[in-house]
Amino acid sequence: MAISPFLESIRNVLRTKHYSIQTEKTYLTWIKRFILFNQKRHPVDMGEEEVSNFLSYLAVDRRVTSSTQNLALCAIVFMYKHIFQRELTLLDDTIRAKAPKRVPTVLSNDEAIKLIRLMPKTYQLMFSILYGSGLRKAELLRLRIKDIDFANQSIFVFRGKGKKDRVTMLPQTLVPLIKEQVSKVAKIHQKDIVEGEGKTSLPSGLARKYPYAITDFKWQYLFPSRNRCQHPTDGYFCRHHLHWSALTKVLKKAVKSSGITKHITAHTFRHSFATQLLINGADIRTVQELLGHTDLKTTQIYTHVIGQHSSGTLSPIDRNKMN
Repeated sequence: MAISPFLESIRNVLRTKHYSIQTEKTYLTWIKRFILFNQKRHPVDMGEEEVSNFLSYLAVDRRVTSSTQNLALCAIVFMYKHIFQRELTLLDDTIRAKAPKRVPTVLSNDEAIKLIRLMPKTYQLMFSILYGSGLRKAELLRLRIKDIDFANQSIFVFRGKGKKDRVTMLPQTLVPLIKEQVSKVAKIHQKDIVEGEGKTSLPSGLARKYPYAITDFKWQYLFPSRNRCQHPTDGYFCRHHLHWSALTKVLKKAVKSSGITKHITAHTFRHSFATQLLINGADIRTVQELLGHTDLKTTQIYTHVIGQHSSGTLSPIDRNKMN
């Protein structure tokens, strides 16, 4: 897709700093919307007032969520900081979208297992890792062969949310299934090599820095895509990981078949991982580390989810026998 020279310059900076393709697309979209909102004026001629007006417009007229408004702000701040070397200070009268205080939906252990068993075999493993290891959907899709440490019973998460690395648990019940999946990937990789390919998708520029890695088996994705595609930035043909939409479709079908009426997404399995650990007596700081939360307050929300269920407290009505 053709973009203006100005947006192209922003894209080049994003790629130099190794931002993901999804972040690149999102930032460029919001910067373009900001420019169009201000009658196509060049951002160099605008500042805090125009940014504040745009954010207020999003909150009041478009009624976007706080996370959407923050994403737009991050894109604009990035542009001013890295393109114009200028720090922004929002005006006091900027209207900010309010984040609702929500308690995440969680599944009981029986519900999680029921949903997983309704899925095709490969997706059973994928959702089992989400539930058994507490990974985010993007972290699951980006898992490579090298990230699975069978000896130490752990999974290495490389550049998770906030570009942080962490190690989480590898459930023992999943070891045979993951080894079977690794064998499947080996066959796919060998077939690609025979056909003169065998390249995996690496972050922009990394293939040039480590040319051996692009065809090394350990760098292949644990859940590769069915077809090869062209790398979006470096141009070579490679095998990327499965698309996130595949998980969404499979989960939607399983939920419908299960009869479970909760609002369930792939992230619900991560929430359920955390609450099940706490219910079964895990230390909250251990859960924080496994989830990769920077702030303990983020993890503490799960204590609100389980409420008093694990402390033996009864509802008043449960103290009486009803006919």
